[in-house]
Amino acid sequence: MSVKLIAVDMDGTFLDDDKKYNKTRFLSQYAQLKQLGIKFVVASGNQYFQLKSFFPEIASEIAFVAENGAYIVNEGQDVSVAEIPAESVEKILNFLHEIPGVRTVICGKNSAYIHASRPEDFYQKMKRFYHHLIQIDSTSEINDTIFKFALNISDEHLAELMSSIDRELGHIVTPVSSGHGSADLIIPGRHKANGLRILQELWGIDDSEVVTFGDGGNDIEMLQQAGFGFSMSNAMASATAAANYVAGSNNEEGVLDVIDKIIKHEKPFS
Repeated sequence: MSVKLIAVDMDGTFLDDDKKYNKTRFLSQYAQLKQLGIKFVVASGNQYFQLKSFFPEIASEIAFVAENGAYIVNEGQDVSVAEIPAESVEKILNFLHEIPGVRTVICGKNSAYIHASRPEDFYQKMKRFYHHLIQIDSTSEINDTIFKFALNISDEHLAELMSSIDRELGHIVTPVSSGHGSADLIIPGRHKANGLRILQELWGIDDSEVVTFGDGGNDIEMLQQAGFGFSMSNAMASATAAANYVAGSNNEEGVLDVIDKIIKHEKPFS
């Protein structure tokens, strides 16, 4: 079965630890992928506006499964936009307000939002991940489609926080971890794999024709779903267990090495 779709996570996967990739090498590969009719999809927990900034030359040609599957864009056009109902948003925020040490980013279609009382260093850190980020004094100022919450907390409290969220809010949101003291609250079932499935139906592509790359807990479903699921050699144990193949490190262009094999029809793609 030939490969028809490649989907890559970004942080810890396609990007190295300096948040860069070998653009010259990849754009040469991308030109060959286009000739072969292979779709390229960016599947990340990050904001769409941040993700497309990494691909200015081709952003209008490729697809993005952004915000862990909540927002799907193909060739610059919206394909699917999830939404958490207003009453659920209020319940989630009330719950998070009672937990000490949690810093929350409210993620919407048009922007992300953080409370103006948060420290300046946190705001500046989040600006790296959310190119559209607004400081607010009250959530009543938000007029947007909300589809995700991003949480930051110390690593030693992350597992406990995720368990408590699952107990108290599991019927309206699912906590997923990308490691490093961060977790997203997503709509149940609206993960990256679901986003890829929507695109596959649009393009008529079977799971067996898909190659995915990931390193974190939020990649598990798409690594399991794809015919060729590659965890990175630097991946979390849960991602490694979900994949049936291993790529090299994100700091050693592991994804690009596998793409070369796809283009050349080398094992396991021969």
